[in-house]
Amino acid sequence: MPNLKDALSGAAAAPSSRPWPRWIVSPDLWRVLARQLADGLWTLSGMWGEVGMVHMALVDAKEGQIAVVSLVCDGGGFPSVAASHAPAARLERTIQDLFGYEPVGAPDQRPWLDHGRWPVRHPLGARTPASAEAAPYAFLTAEGEGLHQIPVGPVHAGIIEPGHFRFSASGETIVRLEERLGYVHKGVEALMVGASLDRGARLAARTSGDSTVAYSIAFARAVESALNVSVPARAIWLRALMAELERLANHLGDIGAICNDAAFALMHAHTGVLRERVLRAAEACFGRRLMMDLVVPGGIAADLTPSGEGHVRELVATIRDAFPPLVELYDNTASLQDRMVGTGRLRSDLARQFGAGGVVGRASGRSFDARRNFTYAPYDQLRFETPALTEGDVNARVWIRIREVEQSLGLIDQILDGAPSGEIRVEVGGVHEPREGLALVEGFRGDILAWVRLDVDSAIERCHLRDPSWFHWPLLEAVIEGNIVADFPLCNKSFNCSYSGHDL
Repeated sequence: MPNLKDALSGAAAAPSSRPWPRWIVSPDLWRVLARQLADGLWTLSGMWGEVGMVHMALVDAKEGQIAVVSLVCDGGGFPSVAASHAPAARLERTIQDLFGYEPVGAPDQRPWLDHGRWPVRHPLGARTPASAEAAPYAFLTAEGEGLHQIPVGPVHAGIIEPGHFRFSASGETIVRLEERLGYVHKGVEALMVGASLDRGARLAARTSGDSTVAYSIAFARAVESALNVSVPARAIWLRALMAELERLANHLGDIGAICNDAAFALMHAHTGVLRERVLRAAEACFGRRLMMDLVVPGGIAADLTPSGEGHVRELVATIRDAFPPLVELYDNTASLQDRMVGTGRLRSDLARQFGAGGVVGRASGRSFDARRNFTYAPYDQLRFETPALTEGDVNARVWIRIREVEQSLGLIDQILDGAPSGEIRVEVGGVHEPREGLALVEGFRGDILAWVRLDVDSAIERCHLRDPSWFHWPLLEAVIEGNIVADFPLCNKSFNCSYSGHDL
């Protein structure tokens, strides 16, 4: 079986791309790589465009290799990857919306992010004026006797981001679910063009607010790779502390919210208290509850406060004391188990095909963790496990979160014990030649990809940020089929995909 490097041996390497190469490929090699994706040789990690070109990030997890391949869009189109590899479909539709490049042979060429409300079409490409109002979105049909449709959203009954869900059901059984997203498109990629590194870091931190630390680390690492910057060791260790606090807060919140969707509010209340304690500890440590704008290219913007270590150690002790009884309560509550076990099962082959990361992938047997598979400091010096199960149901996704809470507590202990003293930031920039950088960072949802190109003045020429939700949202459609309508909230929350991170 070839490795990714061998598969690209005939391609030309683009200059100044770190730490992994970018390759200029021919249309024929692009098609070959697409077929190899379909055969499972590589995992699709991202796909995006720029003026005159499309890019695709491929992961060879077995060999620990990542490569970006680029294809010049002669004639305004490119061979569709989705024609043979379904996970590329929404990425290709987004490229067509933003740049106007047609994925030739694509099975689905409906618009995705463009809802017909933009003043221009293809805003990152030709920017042609929008003409008449777009036709209504053509949802896919389902055939069968006695089917009915249930439209939900985009506005929901709780404090939640907007997304539309179109259910086709036979009685209470869901036959098809189709999503319509893009309602919180913010134009992040357009705002990045020409931005300074400081402004780019602020934009990255706001791509998906519940993953602000992970996005900030991904952006910073991509910039630092491009500029070949050595970050102070203390900053690297404190970044990891922030990342684990963020992971802890989100997993605790999700465990309770999933139980709340099964009408078990007691668990929601207790985990909500623990999540609040994490956020208060973060504020005591770094001055900000969500730790937004603290990770910047070159290091971090604020050191751990003098009392910060004590607050975090107290937090860890509190969670270690309070969390096990909650786990026992979850496991021994028959009404919860009745709703969770066997519901929303994601097959392992689909998890592998879509490169599902984080909780979604690990609960279905895909044990991928960027902290381990593409080790970056300080995780190369820390001891931790990546829990994995094969059942793939809501219950498995809860248990992965439980185990990851335990792993994060252990990591926080090690970080506090091992964090060195010293500087927390160095200046970046001043290279005076174009550079490119790529980073893959583990957020609480899974791996986040950041790719950046800087111009001669170290301003951002192009930046692409890929949320793991791009590959999780389609899988949610798959797992809900055959379940009852009332179990959709459980499935949806057990995935907890990001709307904002997806919609860009």
